[in-house]
Amino acid sequence: MNQNRLLGAPRSGLAAALLLAGSVLWVPLHAQGSFAAKQRVAPPGVGVQGVQGVRQPPTAAARLPVSHAQPQRAGTPEPGLRFAAKVQVAPDAVIEHARQRLAREAAPRTVVVAAAVAPVAAPVLQAQAPAGVPSATMQAERLGLRVADDPLELDSGVALLVDANTGEILLGKNDTVVLPIASITKLMTAILVVDSGQDLDQVITITQADVDRLRGSGSRLPVGAQLTRGQALHLALMSSENRAAHALARTFPGGVPQFVRQMNRKAVELGMHDTHFADPTGLSGGNRSSARDLAMLTAASSHRPLVRALSVSPQYQLELGRRVLTYRNSNMLVRNGDWEINLQKTGFIREAGRTLVMQADVSGRSLIVVLLGASGSHARAADAERLRRWALRSLFSAGPRPTDAVSAGERSREALRQPS
Repeated sequence: MNQNRLLGAPRSGLAAALLLAGSVLWVPLHAQGSFAAKQRVAPPGVGVQGVQGVRQPPTAAARLPVSHAQPQRAGTPEPGLRFAAKVQVAPDAVIEHARQRLAREAAPRTVVVAAAVAPVAAPVLQAQAPAGVPSATMQAERLGLRVADDPLELDSGVALLVDANTGEILLGKNDTVVLPIASITKLMTAILVVDSGQDLDQVITITQADVDRLRGSGSRLPVGAQLTRGQALHLALMSSENRAAHALARTFPGGVPQFVRQMNRKAVELGMHDTHFADPTGLSGGNRSSARDLAMLTAASSHRPLVRALSVSPQYQLELGRRVLTYRNSNMLVRNGDWEINLQKTGFIREAGRTLVMQADVSGRSLIVVLLGASGSHARAADAERLRRWALRSLFSAGPRPTDAVSAGERSREALRQPS
């Protein structure tokens, strides 16, 4: 967003945008065909703090073409979801800036002062803080996204369900709001590593540079541990291993700074214009995106077979000398076997809450699920299940559902109801 445009935005337009900001947007579009691009004055589904009872009527979204071609060479457009341009009176950044200003003004002065002096951009200072000190409040909570009324009673503040084959948005809740995304960032890290053609059998060593000094998070990979680049990629995608992800970027030509620049260039190439990456792990709150952009990232990741396979690996055993470390998938939906998941990535930092992207087959239909700002891992999984059940009811309401459209849990409950 152009800073000059941001600072020079007319106050009258900004006020109008704030008054028209809605509390929640649901877009069930499975039976409505193609639609024109959204026209709105504020991001849908964002409740402005201090403004009560203001709702924005749902608006229609476009059916979006999706390419299934393999990853393109550098300089050519990347296949993936393409969303129609948004026509707005006020840019998202202006509205978000104003919303945050209102939130600060409405908060007690002691809180405002504390927030003003927080060392957000000072990793060294944050690393010196005691381990028990909590981080910033979840942004979806602060913006009121999670408390807004929605028909599926989702815990997540942001949700998106997209047909991966056609690009059709089946359902959306606050899907254009830009929030921290946590370890979903590692999907872009994996894309760069795979596309770079680096030797996946090359041994890399975990160093002090890979230790998290921003949040002080732990790792089962000790400094000095040696593993192949492919093993590091496996752990980063499956178990969200931060030191492994950082080591992948550190051993990239040009190191971490060049790697992060390439991440942002790739985002632009994919059409992810609401996205910014600050580090390769997702530990930084500066890794931010919208649900629509993350759907594009999920689609692009699904075109890389290795990324798909490693992300849904249930568990992996890593030999470190005489020790054998067993890593398990961070996504409980992969572990319980009740879903047909082709690609996934979970995430968590305090600012982001629990996050998730998945590409899964539901009764033969490939769907992309995006969830941001959930309060816990179980709540996030329950939201994904609610979206699947909604899709099954909506997509198969005209007749009986195919056998594979019914989950194992549902089949078990149905068997109990049958007379013996």
